[in-house]
Amino acid sequence: MRIHGEMPPEKEEEEKVKSLSLSIQQPQKLVVVGYALTSKKKKSFLQPKLEVLARNKGILFVAIDLNRPLLDQGPFDVVLHKLLGKDWCGAIEDYRKKNPEVAVLDPPDAIEQLLNRQSMLNDVTNLNLSDCYGKVRVPRQMVINNDPSSIPHEVTSAGLKLPLVAKPLVVDGTAKSHQMFLAYDQFSLSELEPPLVLQEFVNHGGVLFKIYIVGEAIKVVRRFSLPNVTKQELSKVEGVFRFPRVSSAAASADDADLDPSVAELPPLPLLEKLARELRHRLGLRLFNVDMIREHGTKDVFYVIDINYFPGYGKMPDYEHIFTDFLLSLMQSKYKNRPAQ
Repeated sequence: MRIHGEMPPEKEEEEKVKSLSLSIQQPQKLVVVGYALTSKKKKSFLQPKLEVLARNKGILFVAIDLNRPLLDQGPFDVVLHKLLGKDWCGAIEDYRKKNPEVAVLDPPDAIEQLLNRQSMLNDVTNLNLSDCYGKVRVPRQMVINNDPSSIPHEVTSAGLKLPLVAKPLVVDGTAKSHQMFLAYDQFSLSELEPPLVLQEFVNHGGVLFKIYIVGEAIKVVRRFSLPNVTKQELSKVEGVFRFPRVSSAAASADDADLDPSVAELPPLPLLEKLARELRHRLGLRLFNVDMIREHGTKDVFYVIDINYFPGYGKMPDYEHIFTDFLLSLMQSKYKNRPAQ
């Protein structure tokens, strides 16, 4: 006796066959990522663990031959690059126009804003995130283009407060473009070589937050940074002191025993809105934001730097985050493709 609603045997077999056929997935289309990176960036980014995971997910990284026209290469689903120069930027723009379906990470004209520290933080200055569990600001800064002997007068006229962080104006990927100095008096700044940016130093408890952005994904890590400068130190110390980069993984502060008020990560809603706004305003999908919390506050943050295509190899789980991002690009592409 068959229970009401039970499927007849012949129908049940038919459904089993149908279910089995649906469970046999069609071979996944290979996602081909053409990349043009410096040897240093290739070594840090294209680590074996990334390439193995990518192959397992159907993603293939292919080196772009810089000695051949880009238009003659491919076909690519994604072009990933971090090269400078007028010729390369022109080649990328031509490729984008002739291959609008290919995801270019990222457009050279959008990247350009982050190559100059005068324009780098403009889009942060105009943000209003006060309703998102915190305030985001940028330090007061000024640009010195020439004649270092005029720096003391210009600093005084601009009303910038000491100490000051001195950074090269142009970010071109060289070691020199990442050399930074802390100046305790404006007269010593005349020893530095313009063009440079002078930025007011904000005490932040010696901890910096690196906010990595990969499409819509956000990953935050702590890095050790410069210690606070007391008024007593400021009155006694003179000169300009070079300080090391704080972006290296060796400077990680994630496992350190830190004061909770210093170590607490910025609120996620704040970071999500910041990332969303900057993605839209900058027109970029691969960048990181260096952020500090003003010491003695809970919710006042400063963005001090934005970097395009940063050292993702130092980011925990970067291979999973990045491959998921590449696959999401393809899903969006096919989702938005008109029906045939």
